[in-house]
Amino acid sequence: MCTLEKTGNNIFFLTLTGDDEHRLNPTLIDSILSALRQAKSQATRGSVLITTSRGKFFSNGFDLAWAQAAGSQNKATERLLHMVELLKPVVAELINLPMPTIAAVNGHAAAAGLILALSHDYVHMKRDRGVLYMSEVDVGLTIPDYFTALFRAKVGSPSALRDVLLRGAKVKGDEAARMGIVEAAHDNEERLSEATVRLGEQLGSRKWLGEVYKEIRKSLYPELCGVLGLSVAKLTAKL
Repeated sequence: MCTLEKTGNNIFFLTLTGDDEHRLNPTLIDSILSALRQAKSQATRGSVLITTSRGKFFSNGFDLAWAQAAGSQNKATERLLHMVELLKPVVAELINLPMPTIAAVNGHAAAAGLILALSHDYVHMKRDRGVLYMSEVDVGLTIPDYFTALFRAKVGSPSALRDVLLRGAKVKGDEAARMGIVEAAHDNEERLSEATVRLGEQLGSRKWLGEVYKEIRKSLYPELCGVLGLSVAKLTAKL
């Protein structure tokens, strides 16, 4: 499950709770989507979202154990594809959220868990623990179209895309920052928290109009928005 809390400085904290791997199953995905929609409904000028988690993992991807519990290979595949479809609105909601978004990756972010992190505007992670890892090439799964579109939108280096998607590289904090996948790596959880809150406060202090912010964001990623079914509105400036 997850919780959503709003602080006095207009920052929403979405936290994946518990000390497990935060595997993305239908229950957790629905909880995240509900929290994002709640934040959207309460957004005002200067709102910011920070997403983080408790425990060793940010998210270790889809709940493959839940899929395999279906009892047969065909039913397990159906459950996996169901989770792929369920996560798509979460990515769309983050791309369409009328506020800046920050992922504070305080542990491993693998496969769909990395997709969740990359759906934010800014990604910070810990230096001392946790890796970014797309396991699909190692476990024999193809990558959904919106996963690929998100990577192309957010990771500008062809060699970084190759290493993450085609080599299954397990990328630690400093290397992820050099590759341009994350903004920065921090020594421990306290410094990660301080950095993301500080960034959130800086962004929130600008008091941007959320509707304008989200449309500019969407205009940066036309391929991704096309795959997600998001249209880009034409806003008229009030001068």
